[in-house]
Amino acid sequence: MTSFDAFRHSFQLPDTHLSYLDMGQGPVLLLGHSYLWDSLMWREQLEVLARHYRVIAVDLHGHGESGSVPPRVNSLRVVADDMLALMDSLEISEFSVVGLSVGGMWGAELVLKAPARVQTLVMMDSFIGFEPEVTRAKYYGMLDVIKAAGSIPAPMIDAIVPLFFSNSPEERLTSAFAAKLATLAGERIADIERMGRLVFGRRDTMDDVEQLTLPVLVMVGVEDKARSVLESYLMHDAIDGSKLVHIPAAGHISCLEQSAFVNDALLAFLSEHLR
Repeated sequence: MTSFDAFRHSFQLPDTHLSYLDMGQGPVLLLGHSYLWDSLMWREQLEVLARHYRVIAVDLHGHGESGSVPPRVNSLRVVADDMLALMDSLEISEFSVVGLSVGGMWGAELVLKAPARVQTLVMMDSFIGFEPEVTRAKYYGMLDVIKAAGSIPAPMIDAIVPLFFSNSPEERLTSAFAAKLATLAGERIADIERMGRLVFGRRDTMDDVEQLTLPVLVMVGVEDKARSVLESYLMHDAIDGSKLVHIPAAGHISCLEQSAFVNDALLAFLSEHLR
């Protein structure tokens, strides 16, 4: 895998720091990854997008090389505040957001906070409504076990990994993700637990969906188990003028399972709306 270390930077907040990659030149794209992943989830997109755009791929609080989740960060709206602060520190006035899963969730909150600054929004394998009660209870139960164990037990890893991939995933992807989950311990487990409750206990941003008047692309893997195709249909129907793209043979981490398809779809959408 290509090393992106030369592009790694850190943004200091009063109570934590955000690690991010900064590559390329041109209109700015702010990339947000999935829960339990980090900015390198976008590794198949980074170099492709950086040929045309300035790409800033940030590690979410408590993930990757970013610092811990401070008590102040108690909602996705606060996450969006910190992402705006990062853009302010880089003196970037206008940008687009490309978010997968929780990246799309805080991306929508960011648009609502600063509509004049966000040019386009891409939400992949995401849902900005309430977490359904049944799945929220299931995930909270899993977080209780993880917190008590101080790690992610092997049987739980076996249950978590399939949620992120298609029905016939590549073994290299599933084994690498499982190995990463197995290494989480200590404060990082506490971060995962805190951020998980924040994500799965999020507010219903669909209440404000009529304010999303910018160009919006909704993409979803047709075999996504964590965020259903139906949820993407609901967002597409509610966001006036949005575009919906189905990603074939892809699960939740569609950007890795179908990278070429995703790259083509992103470039087509962005080139249409960014100059």
